[in-house]
Amino acid sequence: MNFPVSGRPKGLVLHIRFAACCAAIPLLMCLASSPAHALSEIQHEELPSPVIPSADDNVSPPGSAIPMPDPVGTPSTRQPAEPDAAEPDSPADSGSNRPRVDPEAPPPEVVYDLGKLPEPVRRMHDLIIEACKSGDIEMLRPMIGKGDSMTQLSLTDIDGDAVAFLKGLSGDPDGQEILAILEEVLSAGYVHVDAGTPQELYVWPYFFALPLDKLDAKQRVELFKIVTAGDFDDMKQFGAYIFYRVGITPAGQWSFFVAGD
Repeated sequence: MNFPVSGRPKGLVLHIRFAACCAAIPLLMCLASSPAHALSEIQHEELPSPVIPSADDNVSPPGSAIPMPDPVGTPSTRQPAEPDAAEPDSPADSGSNRPRVDPEAPPPEVVYDLGKLPEPVRRMHDLIIEACKSGDIEMLRPMIGKGDSMTQLSLTDIDGDAVAFLKGLSGDPDGQEILAILEEVLSAGYVHVDAGTPQELYVWPYFFALPLDKLDAKQRVELFKIVTAGDFDDMKQFGAYIFYRVGITPAGQWSFFVAGD
């Protein structure tokens, strides 16, 4: 699915790639699968002093950390292992960058006043906007960061340099189209989600958390600044806004800039 930049002919569009930006997969079938969750750490059993098991013994070979399965037809008396203590989700696997539409829940408040943002969030928002207006995509590098705290730029892992990756998403060689999209997204209203939890975020645009079929006329005009009417129809069939969105933590960390589901 090609999502055009506001005000441009639909032929001049950004080719969104997820699953390394999911090259050329239709919207309703190209939805990136949820990131795999890490397996629980296998608990090692205390084995007796070295023994030589017979063929009929139901024990693990010495040094094995994984117990052998019970013989077929023999009821198991093994109790389920206690789950390990859950660790906080990282931005890449928390699901906070996924469309957050619950038709049964009241919609979150749509906010336009940037003065209501916590100061760290407002500062990061303004720094990103300033970088976009500069026309130089390299200006985003300090905000993207690196390592474990780096901004998530894809629903799948990316290889190589983050800024080079963003340039590759853009329809022009200098990355100015992606800067225009990022600026347009951050110029829309926002929502505050998961308040008081480790996943608390401020997310732009607010369509991220609203049912598309409930948007009023004014809100649809705001949406069409970012996507086309044709894209809107496709998203309604999917059931959520899945174009680019931005999340910033209350501490001012740029959590993600992704598209897709």
